[in-house]
Amino acid sequence: MSEPFVFDSRYPLFKTPFGAATCGQTISLRCRPLASEGFSHCALVAHEEFANQTTETELTQTGSAGEDGRLTFVLELSAPASPELVWYHFRFWREDGSGCLLDQSGYRSDGPLTPWQLTVYEQTHTPEWFGGGITYQIFPDRFCRLTVPDPTGLIGNRQVHDHWEDAPVWKPDPDGEIRNRDFFGGSLAGITSKLDHLVRLGVSTLYLNPIFESASNHRYNTADYERIDPMLGTEEDLKTLCREARKRGIRVMLDGVFNHTGSQSRYFNADGFYPSPGAAQSQESPYFSWFSFHPWPEDYDSWWGIRTLPAVREEDESYVNYIIQDPQSIIRRWLRAGISGWRLDVADELPDWFIEQLRAAATETDPEAFVLGEVWEDASNKIAYHQRRRYLLGRELHGVMNYPFRTALLDYLRGGDAAAFAESMETLREHYPPAAFYSAMNFLGTHDTPRILTVLGAANPPAEKADRASFLLSPQERQRGIALLKLAALILFTFPGSPTIYYGDEAGMEGWEDPLNRGTYPWGQEDSALLAYFTLLGRQRTQLPALQRGAICYQLAEGPLLAFTRTLGENVCLTAVNASASPQRMTLPWNRSTAEDLLSGRRFSVEYNRLSLQLAPYEGLLLI
Repeated sequence: MSEPFVFDSRYPLFKTPFGAATCGQTISLRCRPLASEGFSHCALVAHEEFANQTTETELTQTGSAGEDGRLTFVLELSAPASPELVWYHFRFWREDGSGCLLDQSGYRSDGPLTPWQLTVYEQTHTPEWFGGGITYQIFPDRFCRLTVPDPTGLIGNRQVHDHWEDAPVWKPDPDGEIRNRDFFGGSLAGITSKLDHLVRLGVSTLYLNPIFESASNHRYNTADYERIDPMLGTEEDLKTLCREARKRGIRVMLDGVFNHTGSQSRYFNADGFYPSPGAAQSQESPYFSWFSFHPWPEDYDSWWGIRTLPAVREEDESYVNYIIQDPQSIIRRWLRAGISGWRLDVADELPDWFIEQLRAAATETDPEAFVLGEVWEDASNKIAYHQRRRYLLGRELHGVMNYPFRTALLDYLRGGDAAAFAESMETLREHYPPAAFYSAMNFLGTHDTPRILTVLGAANPPAEKADRASFLLSPQERQRGIALLKLAALILFTFPGSPTIYYGDEAGMEGWEDPLNRGTYPWGQEDSALLAYFTLLGRQRTQLPALQRGAICYQLAEGPLLAFTRTLGENVCLTAVNASASPQRMTLPWNRSTAEDLLSGRRFSVEYNRLSLQLAPYEGLLLI
C-alpha cells in the first residue's frame, strides 16, 4: 500500500484504532504534511453531533522534517464518554496566520466540508451465532406445503391455488386494489419437513417473513400478534419447528411488524371480523389509543397512506406494554416459545427509545436473543424523519440488513469497478462497530427486491408489468445470469457478515418485483448444478473459521478484478473474482508455498511469495 499524503483515517500510521471507537477509548491521530508547505501548526476540529458541541485541539509537532520531507503532528485523545457521532477535520496554519483546512476531499479554503466520521459506541454483548452463520429467508406461504388448506372461516377473502406451480396473482381485483389474497398453503410443518435439506446448505438461521394471523399472503398487515396464522399451523407447530431446528444447529428468527397493524386486525377491526370492538368501532376499545384518528373513525394515520395498514402510536403506554414490557409481551412470549431473534420491519419508523426497550426486553428474556433491523442505507449515520438514528451505538440493533452490500455488489457485477465495491464496503467497516459489521445480514435478494438471477441475467427489463409477469430469461441470458450469480454467491459466502439466501435463489428461481419474486419453491425442478454450487459454498463457510470471523483485507480491486483475504490466526482464505466476459490475469501476494481452489480442486504454484492466476470469463476462486 502506498503511503497516503497527509492523513488517511484507514491507515494505521495516521489513526488507531481503525474505524469506530468505544466510549472513552484512546485514539491516536497523526498528520504528515510536507515541510515545504510551511505549516507550523495543526489542530483537530471535532463536532459531537448528539452533544452539539465543537472543539478544536492542537496537535503536537514532533521534531523537524524527516528524510521524506514531511512534518509529523500527533495527538492522543479520549473518545467521548457517551455514544456519539463525531465529525472531524483538520486545520493547518503558518506563523503568519495563513493556512487551510483538510477534509476527506483534501486541502480547502472554502466551500462545504466533507469531514471524517468517528462512530463512538457503547461496548455491549452481541450474540455471535448470527453473523458467523448462514441465514435462509423463507416466505412461509411459498416454501413447502404438505396439504392444501381450507380457507373457510379465516380472516380475509382468501383463495388457495390448487396447483403449487401457479404464478402468484399480481393483477388488481375488480375494485382496483391489490390485496394479496391468493395463498399457496406453505406451512410451518412444511418447513420442518425440509430442515435436513437446509442443513445440507449449511443453514444456521431461519428468517421467516411474518407468520402471525393476517388477511394477506405476506402477513405484514398483522391481525393478531398472539396467534399463528391457521393456514401456517399452530403455536405448537412453531415450537416443533424451533425445537427440531435447534437439534440441527439452526435458530429461528421472526419478522416483527410493530409500526402498523392490519385494518382488519383485532386491534382495529374495520370490518368487524373479530367479536370484540376494535379502534375503528368504538372509542371505548382498549386499542383506541393505539391509533391516531382525525376525525374518528373515517380518517387515520396509516403506513405510507395505505389505508389497510393503520399506523400505531408507538408512544402509547398500553401498546408498549403489550409489545415489549408486559411479562407476556409479544417480544417475550415468542422468545419463550423457542425463537432466537427478531427482525424489525421498517426500523426507520420505530423510535430509538422503542428499539432500545425492545432489545432490553429481548435480551432479558434470552441473553442470546438477536435483534436485526431493516435499514436500507448506512445505519451508522442514517437520518430518518429529520433525526439522526442511534441504531448501532450499543443499545438498539445488534445488526442490520446490508442493502449497501447488495447495491455495491450488483453495480460491480453488472459492469462496474471493483474499486467502487471495495470503497463502499470499507466505508461501512470504518463506520460500523466491529460487532455490527460482522453481524450484518448480507444478501443478494429479498422479498422486497427482484430475483437476483433475473436482475443479473436480463438485458432489459420489460416496461409493462404484464410483460414482466410472464418474463423468462432466454437461454443465453440465463447462462450469463447463472455465471454472474455464482460470482455473487462466492463473494456473499466469503464476506464478513451472515450470507443470506432468499429461498429459491439457490434453485435458480426467476421473477421481477413483488409479487413476481414470491413464487413457490420448485421442489423437484431445481437447477441441480446451481444448488450443488450453493451447497459447496455453504460447506466451506461452515468448515472454515476464517470465513466466519476472519479479518478482511483487499488484495486487488481494479476494473473487473476483485480479490480479498479473510484471515483468522494462521488460517487464510483468498477470494479471487473476474467479473469480465474476457480472460484476465491477476498476480497477488501469497506467503504459502501452494494454493488450492476449494471450488474446483485445482492447485497453483507460488513463486517468490507471488501467486499468478489466469481467470476465465466470469470465474471465481476460493483459495487456501
